[in-house]
Amino acid sequence: MSLPLKKAAVLLLAAVTAFGALNAQAAAKDKAVGEKVSMLDGKLTFTLPKGFVADPLPPGPTGAKGTMYTNQATRTVVIAAENQIPEGNNVKDNDSAFLDATVTDFIEGQRKALPDFNKLSEKSITRKGNGLGLRQVDSTATQGGGQTLNTTLMAGSGTRMALVQVISRASDKSGHETLVNTILKEK
Repeated sequence: MSLPLKKAAVLLLAAVTAFGALNAQAAAKDKAVGEKVSMLDGKLTFTLPKGFVADPLPPGPTGAKGTMYTNQATRTVVIAAENQIPEGNNVKDNDSAFLDATVTDFIEGQRKALPDFNKLSEKSITRKGNGLGLRQVDSTATQGGGQTLNTTLMAGSGTRMALVQVISRASDKSGHETLVNTILKEK
């Protein structure tokens, strides 16, 4: 992977790490959603269940833009963020080198940001229908004052990269898995 692409992955992940450090109980002000979230020009889409409230996140230091969706009843957070890959670089929809480097950098960043970060698993996924490659990292950490389950999905397409992070209470494994599967099942 070229140095500019590696730098791009680091920049997006640094921004998302900052987003992820936000308190999971942050107040959200926007309307309740059950609407479709679309990223990477529609190549990564999913619909959140009703009960989630959208709150735009401030732009990251690298220009990353994102939204934090919170569900107060389940105390679940979904962060969806996108960033431009710098210097006009392009990646394929299933660019293994880019995705592998992104995962490595993400895990390194999480270990620095969260002292008790524990990677549980890592998967490579190709979405049916459009061939978009995703990397999934499942982990645990203490965030927002308690132990959490975290699933992070990373993808890149053209000049953009995206990250979706699902953060749930450690005691809600079933609800966490259901939400992650809902996000993954859409094309």
